[in-house]
Amino acid sequence: MHDDLVQVLSPYGCEETVERLIAAVVTARMGLVAHINGQANAAKKGLVVDCDQILEIFRPDFAVRVWSARKAAGLDIPLRLHIYVVDSRTITAYRRPSQVFARYDHPDLVTLGAELDRIFAGIVENALAVQVS
Repeated sequence: MHDDLVQVLSPYGCEETVERLIAAVVTARMGLVAHINGQANAAKKGLVVDCDQILEIFRPDFAVRVWSARKAAGLDIPLRLHIYVVDSRTITAYRRPSQVFARYDHPDLVTLGAELDRIFAGIVENALAVQVS
């Protein structure tokens, strides 16, 4: 297990988890940049897979802060939530933003990463009614 990876068991099924997370993203005043629905894309090719979806999340003012600190850090935005099923259990996973930006060794990104850690934990907590540690 990686220290930067947060994995949270959802009390809801796949689709309800995704819907609740999207609502929590809006409530947190973040932007849903993209919604990648892996199982829908697989179905277009006649393949059946369990839940596998990604929500890409960020906000323009945060992007400007990233670019101003270290242009190369733009590669790591938007940040993602990964929703998938293992053994009939729905899991939401994400990399801690503070750890994503730590590699760039810039104080402004340390500050932003800590801010985004709280926002991402809040999104998951609000959507799934669980405590994120």
